[in-house]
Amino acid sequence: MNLQKRKDREELERRIPAMPWYVDKFINYKLPDLSPSSLLEYVRDYEIFLSWLMAEGLTSAGKMGDVPLQDLERLHMDSVDHFRMFLATKKDSANTRTTISRKLSSLRSLFHYLSQIAEDDEFYPLLKRNVMAKVSVKRTHKPKDTAAKLEGKLLQEQEIIEFINYIKQDYAHDVATNKQALYAHDLNRIRDCCIVSLILNSGLRVSEVVNLNLDDIDIKKRLLYVFRKGKNDDTFKTPVYFRQDAIPDLEDYLGQRDTRYKTPKREKAMFLAIANGKKEGSRMTKRAIQEMVIKYAKRFGKPYLSVHKLRHSFATDYYLSNDLYKTQEQLGHASPETTQIYAHLTDKTMAEAIDRRQEEQ
Repeated sequence: MNLQKRKDREELERRIPAMPWYVDKFINYKLPDLSPSSLLEYVRDYEIFLSWLMAEGLTSAGKMGDVPLQDLERLHMDSVDHFRMFLATKKDSANTRTTISRKLSSLRSLFHYLSQIAEDDEFYPLLKRNVMAKVSVKRTHKPKDTAAKLEGKLLQEQEIIEFINYIKQDYAHDVATNKQALYAHDLNRIRDCCIVSLILNSGLRVSEVVNLNLDDIDIKKRLLYVFRKGKNDDTFKTPVYFRQDAIPDLEDYLGQRDTRYKTPKREKAMFLAIANGKKEGSRMTKRAIQEMVIKYAKRFGKPYLSVHKLRHSFATDYYLSNDLYKTQEQLGHASPETTQIYAHLTDKTMAEAIDRRQEEQ
């Protein structure tokens, strides 16, 4: 099991005992089909909902685990509308429309299971009345809309090479008067360049980069072996292609990984960092990689760049010379609809894709 899945499984097991018995039953029902990360999101959504029920006096239960099924059956549509409004106006962190839709979808899944699948000892549904069946959860954005938001915010063609070269060389000139930044860059320049180059030449997710081990990389075959998002098989790693352009950066990093990061023999992680107060390198965190990309992006003049936008940049470039289904497979999308973002990004992208195919014929 990869590192993130293990952490999410442990967190899931920690939170489940505080849930009502019927939520525990639902999570166990979903366990074979969904990843621990997805199930953890379900549980977090139910915590918010059950806490809201108690705060609004819609249940007499004193804690989440004691909320009875009967209180769910007695909910009116007005209550659901009030919960939706609560999510939209939550003071500490107002939810986006996408987040609200996801939380309502989580509730729909639970209520559907309790009313249509789970049975009591008399073979009757556990939930006799399902108010969430009346709730329509609208799709918050279409691929074309997502593409419109991304337009102009990705690296294109020559910019991909320029960004990698900026990390290699020009960033040091920009921070020449900052001794601390210059030292950190000198220590991690080759590693950072390798990470960015790998994402821009393969389209890996940040979680896939974090979980990479040394034996997951086959340079001769230009393949990486990763646990794909949504795949709940902890024994199988998916082979993912990377471009030839990434090889020099990979070889540079592998040539200095052990000495630069004082790597202990037991450490299998591909990408390492030496934490403050530590003498040996350990696996980089997701947050560290995200902050590293943002640091370079701001200096490069592209402050909107993120790890995920590097993935989008690769996908757009890859789509120009490949079809939709090859792009879907390369990125590990469950649905071709998600991949359609890259078909919509710009009319220029579409035109170039067609022109390139004609030249190849």
